[in-house]
Amino acid sequence: MKMGMELEATQSVSGYEKLMFLKVHMPWDVLCTYAEVLHIKLPIQPNDMPARPSPLRFFSCITKHFYPDEKLISKESEFFTAPFEKDRQDLFCIKDKDLFFTPSMRSRMAYYILSRAPYDIRGNIKKFGITKLLDSGVYKAAYPIHDCRFNVKSQEPECPNERYLLYEEWAHPKSFYKIQPLDLIRNYYGEKIGIYFAWLGFYTRMLTWAAVVGIGCFIYGYYTRDTSTWSKEVCDPDIGGKIVMCPQCDTCQYWTLNSTCNTSKNLCIFDNFGTLVFAVFMSVWVTLFLEFWKRYQAELEYEWDTVEFLEQEEPPRPEYEAKCIYERKNPITGEKVPYTACGRCVRVSIGMTTVIFWIMLILASVVAITVYRLAVFFTFSRELRNTNLTIAEPIKEYVTPQMATSVTASLISFVVIMILNILYERVAIWITDFELPRTKTDYENSLTLKMFLFQFVNYYSSCFYIAFAKGKAVGHPGKPVYLLGKYRNEECDPGGCLIELTTQLAIIMGGKAIWNNIQEVLIPWLKNLIYRHCVHVTSEKVIPRWEQDYQLQPSSKLGLFYEYLEMAIQFGFVTLFVASFPLAPALALLNNIIEIRVDAWKITTQFRRDVPEKAQHIGAWQPILQGITILAVVTNAMIIAFTSDMIPRLVYYWSFSVYPYGNNTENTMKGYINSSLSVFSTNDFPPVDDEYIHTPPNLTTCRYRDYRFPPGHQRQYEYNMFYWHVIAAKMAFIIVVEHIVYFTKFILAYIIPDVPYAVKEQIKREKYLTQVILHETNLKLVPYNNIMITKLIKHELSDRKHHP
Repeated sequence: MKMGMELEATQSVSGYEKLMFLKVHMPWDVLCTYAEVLHIKLPIQPNDMPARPSPLRFFSCITKHFYPDEKLISKESEFFTAPFEKDRQDLFCIKDKDLFFTPSMRSRMAYYILSRAPYDIRGNIKKFGITKLLDSGVYKAAYPIHDCRFNVKSQEPECPNERYLLYEEWAHPKSFYKIQPLDLIRNYYGEKIGIYFAWLGFYTRMLTWAAVVGIGCFIYGYYTRDTSTWSKEVCDPDIGGKIVMCPQCDTCQYWTLNSTCNTSKNLCIFDNFGTLVFAVFMSVWVTLFLEFWKRYQAELEYEWDTVEFLEQEEPPRPEYEAKCIYERKNPITGEKVPYTACGRCVRVSIGMTTVIFWIMLILASVVAITVYRLAVFFTFSRELRNTNLTIAEPIKEYVTPQMATSVTASLISFVVIMILNILYERVAIWITDFELPRTKTDYENSLTLKMFLFQFVNYYSSCFYIAFAKGKAVGHPGKPVYLLGKYRNEECDPGGCLIELTTQLAIIMGGKAIWNNIQEVLIPWLKNLIYRHCVHVTSEKVIPRWEQDYQLQPSSKLGLFYEYLEMAIQFGFVTLFVASFPLAPALALLNNIIEIRVDAWKITTQFRRDVPEKAQHIGAWQPILQGITILAVVTNAMIIAFTSDMIPRLVYYWSFSVYPYGNNTENTMKGYINSSLSVFSTNDFPPVDDEYIHTPPNLTTCRYRDYRFPPGHQRQYEYNMFYWHVIAAKMAFIIVVEHIVYFTKFILAYIIPDVPYAVKEQIKREKYLTQVILHETNLKLVPYNNIMITKLIKHELSDRKHHP
């Protein structure tokens, strides 16, 4: 109240006799004062620069259906703006004082005062801020109220219900195809929430192009799977049916190659030449996404007046003040500020040690799942190949031991991931609290780094194992490699490990999307439903707006942190492993279309209104996304080289199939399967005391997937020349693709400016008008003021002469 606010207390009508509501009002004079303090930019003149025609203007008859209803949400007028100055109000476009400051501006100024208002002084300790009062339990909540009910239309045309408009044209499921009303979101919730939905909408639109190309690659693979030469050879009874494969474990039986016919056909859908094209396309797409987002972000910065946004000095967090018992002089302000005796380096070191421990725990869970794969593969190999159950016959030919092991291990991996996420979330918050960051921004940045590092390892470790470790160090029949000295390392299917990586990605991406949406929709809705059921209000009483909002769910202290984290993890799935799963962008697109409306519905109907915050960009998440894109080039190149079977096929087609290595007169894929399988003598197997294992009569050799010399050769079972050809081709492919893609990324980043030329012109025009309207006005008054001062001095001297 000393700072100019008007406070009004009212009693609760919901049956809580001790609950009081304190309403805060901001008079015009206070709004003007703090608009100048916060450097809020407000209109000084309509934008007189001609708008550039949109390239979509020719399709306006179609695109107009994808925009919000103009009768409900009209397009805002464009103005040039300047930092508000209270003494020169007449230079700003003030038509209506009640509408001059937007709701988000009013709420931000009110919270600025509340967060700095002192309330107690004890000795040298000065207590201030609504945050500390909330943590102390003096107040239960502090929030800006919604303007009305979300499902009730305003009866006053000149005063629309913005919450209702947002619900109808943005949050309602029927509006899933409409472009978001970003200006209205920004005016109602502030720039920080507005920039999140702008980024999410832009990311979703860019995913459309990736999804179309990915679906095209999937369709291409689906229709060519029956024409693939190497797949035909696997399924051919005269080729694959006569190739007897060596046992893939110590208790496994011999098996014929054509038993994996369906797996080979399914692998052709994802492992084809279109996959290579799609991987390169995605490397270019991700660069265009980041560069065009920078341009779009620059446009929003100008339109939302955050180009020259000056962040105010953040006050210390109440938790920081409570634990700081010492004071020292701030070298900038000269004032005494609290600090802790325990050095920050010590606290951060302990925190990072804890993070490393949890990351090692994740890696231990990956090893445990790997052991599960090895142990269960033995069981599936024994049971699925010899089951006599009639009910299993329809699926017996489709469910291979590799597929059954992969699916069950992926499901277990997903459950472990979700459990570790729940546990680590609490640990990460505890570690960050222990580190005691001074400000809220420092707190969010520290937590962001910890959570992303953990979830990066948690979500992607199993995928990295399948892509780059499984089947790479297995030895050869008769001399296999054992894990922990007990479990024989699992081998890939003769078609490769790519189909297992695809299965893993599909289960984790799909399961995560379903779980997150259920969690975001059901939990807040059920909590509000239970709360309304517990609060009994007589029918004649009308619950006021502020009390209805109190019954809603409180906003998270971390704001949009979890929303960004969810999208960053999804972005990793879309980019890091897209070479193995071209449908990943399509799944992400479908999820994001739902995610936008779920988030909009949630904050509009189920949660209290957030305190508006200024934001210039998406913050620390932008360098994280850039780091993912750089890593994605390497991972996709390595997936194609080492996980996919594409390079060995290309080497065979161009080299091994013709003279001097092959007998064919022209390049062909015929004979590839026989070329890619080495020979092993059954007599070289060590003796096994197991009645279950027996060698078929007249079987002297079996085949296995590798490039080694046959038995009887002077270098038997050692790598042959074909192996080194393939390794050289893989390394050359990685180096060439990486250099080409990185060079393309560099060129695209260079030729696409971060700020559009039109925006640069408008910024210059705005600075010029600010100079002319606000500053040169004072300069014109200087000569007039000098004349008046001279006249006053002469008049004073004349009076002294006549009246000494």
